[in-house]
Amino acid sequence: MTNAKDALPTSELIRQLSEQVSRLVRDELRLARIELTEKGRHAGIGVGLFGGAGVVALFGGGCLVAAVVLLLAQVLPAWAAAAIVGAVLLVVAGALGFFGKRQVTEAVPPTPERTIESVKDDIDAVKERAHR
Repeated sequence: MTNAKDALPTSELIRQLSEQVSRLVRDELRLARIELTEKGRHAGIGVGLFGGAGVVALFGGGCLVAAVVLLLAQVLPAWAAAAIVGAVLLVVAGALGFFGKRQVTEAVPPTPERTIESVKDDIDAVKERAHR
């Protein structure tokens, strides 16, 4: 039993291979674009919501800082109470900045992981077929 592809001339097989590789590359690029667009959309929404939460938290934190300063002003001069609270806030900000920087350096760059895996699978399949 002969396969239809066995009867085709080499030039026709090369032409078909070229067409299929071109189509595969276009499809993989389209998949990567779709995947990155989806990730970008989710990241944009998340950053917007996170920014809104940060603004509201800033106002709430400001009110709490004012309350702590007013509480300390009951036992210390107002300037001393404000200086103590400000110093504590700067230390906390420094610690948060340090840990935040460490997290950012450990972050993996955004890559189209499914597309990369799919391309690797395609390459493996082509190599396997070529060895037959």
